[in-house]
Amino acid sequence: MKIVNSLKTLKTRHRDCRVIRRKGRTYIINKTNRRFKARQG
Repeated sequence: MKIVNSLKTLKTRHRDCRVIRRKGRTYIINKTNRRFKARQG
């Protein structure tokens, strides 16, 4: 999992990426291609 400053750029890399907020942290997860995972905060 990458920890990045900008999740917007990672979101555009694959069409199945979802932005999810949990416990004050923002995550990008992807069910079909699990390579695209990122966290912010």
